[in-house]
Amino acid sequence: MNEKIRRLIIFIFTAVLHLAVLFFVVFKSEKLAMEAVENARVMKLTDIDEAPPPEPEIPQVEAIAENMIETDIPPEQNVLAAGTFLTENYLPMHQVSVPPQFDAAAIAADLVYPPIALRSGIEGRVILELFVDRTGTVQRISILQENPEGRGFGEAAVRAFTGRRGKPAIANGEEVSARYRYPVSFRIK
Repeated sequence: MNEKIRRLIIFIFTAVLHLAVLFFVVFKSEKLAMEAVENARVMKLTDIDEAPPPEPEIPQVEAIAENMIETDIPPEQNVLAAGTFLTENYLPMHQVSVPPQFDAAAIAADLVYPPIALRSGIEGRVILELFVDRTGTVQRISILQENPEGRGFGEAAVRAFTGRRGKPAIANGEEVSARYRYPVSFRIK
């Protein structure tokens, strides 16, 4: 009987040992598989010898002139009255008693007939809306109508009026900023 008990104990010990190894291998392999799947989702590459990002280029500033240049012509300055704002309120033409006036001969001299339209023998007409400030300077230009379109008439008319200075509009005896519609006709002579 002693032999039987000893064999039974060895059998039980071996069975428990096998179960423990089997249990360890099964659960450990599942855990490793789960870690492998979880690690595959998050991946971070790092390069230890990575170069720093390039520094932004700072534009070189030209050296300031050492000698001041004096002129006899004073700079043109527009002094605003107290309480006026920099944003102009351009009055429509029906609120102005005298419209802005420009030198028609100077405009005609600066007006360049578009070469494409000239070669094609096309004449045109453009209606501009000029935003003239209280000093008589054209500040903004809008093309309201261009006939025919796409032939360069609008651009030529805008170029003729860009930076143009004339007499400002007058309302109630004062110089005011105004919107002014100005027709420009292109005729082949």
